[in-house]
Amino acid sequence: MSKRSKLILVAVAVLAVAALAAWRWKGQSAGKDQFKLETAKLDKGRLIAKVTATGTLSALVTVQVGSQVSGRVAELRADFNSEVKKGDLIAKIDPQLFQAAADQAGANLVAAQGNLAKVQAQAVDARRQAERARALAEKKLVAQADADTAQSNADAAAAGVQAAQGTVAQARAALSQALVNLQYTDIRSPTSGTVISRNVDVGQTVAASLQAPTIFVIAEDLKKMQVDTSVAEADVGRLAAGMEATFTVDAYPTEVFRGKVRQIRNSPQTVQNVVTYDAVVDVENPELKLKPGMTANVTFIYAEKEDVVRLPNAALRFKPPPGLLADGGRPGSAAAGGAAGGAAEPGKAPGAAGGRPAGAAAGGGGGGGPRGAETRDRRTVYLADGPGKVKAVRVRVGISDGTFTELVEGDLQPGAEVVTDSSGGPPSGMAAAMRRGL
Repeated sequence: MSKRSKLILVAVAVLAVAALAAWRWKGQSAGKDQFKLETAKLDKGRLIAKVTATGTLSALVTVQVGSQVSGRVAELRADFNSEVKKGDLIAKIDPQLFQAAADQAGANLVAAQGNLAKVQAQAVDARRQAERARALAEKKLVAQADADTAQSNADAAAAGVQAAQGTVAQARAALSQALVNLQYTDIRSPTSGTVISRNVDVGQTVAASLQAPTIFVIAEDLKKMQVDTSVAEADVGRLAAGMEATFTVDAYPTEVFRGKVRQIRNSPQTVQNVVTYDAVVDVENPELKLKPGMTANVTFIYAEKEDVVRLPNAALRFKPPPGLLADGGRPGSAAAGGAAGGAAEPGKAPGAAGGRPAGAAAGGGGGGGPRGAETRDRRTVYLADGPGKVKAVRVRVGISDGTFTELVEGDLQPGAEVVTDSSGGPPSGMAAAMRRGL
């Protein structure tokens, strides 16, 4: 065999291998042009719709015990977790200054009473002199002017008695005030309960000039507590007074506590432009496991249904990419509407299948576009329709537990496979041009 013949055979072999490789690559690429769909089956089961929130535990009644007088703390008779009764002496302010003030007020009262006795005696004497002078004036034995002067002196003495009586009343009031302040040095519990906070120590000086300083915080009854929860404004409409609630705390992660909603307060709480409302939950605490200040993870169940058709939420979130729809158009077109509920009638606009308005036809976000006339309960899901194709189905949904949603109305039955995701698909741009060239 000549050298030229050998070269021709080698060239033919190389071309054959190249053609075979190109043919296999084109076949594989053609397989990749189809979409790969991920689906999930509809089933029947139980659905529990709930609202979750976090809150803080506290006693039903919490009393802050303060001091109405300023002074040095001389004695403490209660501490953290102390059980106290109403009227018990729980702290004492140094009473020396207040005792001295009371003694001084008592002395002032005695002095005022002595002065009153003196002016009363003077008034009696002035009255006798005025009566004598009037009798002598009637007999023309003294001048009328002298009788008038004696009467004026008697009237002045009577007024002096009234002034002295007023001074005695003032001194008595000052003594009463001093005694009240002296009593305030004994700080007594205003209620029966448990001390949950002590804010001072013996020897510390408290000042009550502007506001009463808090010495103790007493919880009235730790066997009955409440949870103040922060419920988002989007969820507060689902709650109502009397609704059952469950919650857990980090201290007992495996134990579920139960309570009942007492009220939903109308006052909004805004933090970083997030509006929440306080839902108060009453809780029984017979074993005293729950403590004030614990963080509670609360769950409110507002709806519960048995044996309903459950639609995966992933199917409601799925939007088909361009080219995936069976009719090559967007949901809401005539073909898509026919897939959902019958073909469009002659003379009617596309998307008005079955006599419905265009917005009521099966819709969605095909090709990245808007998902038709979707509302909170009117949604679009997609079923596999041949290799790498889907068709739109319009459904009406109900309650949701975050993973599944109730199927209320729609041309779907349990066991139907709805599309939840897709991958692959035809190439675009330069890759597509190169593939067509092969």
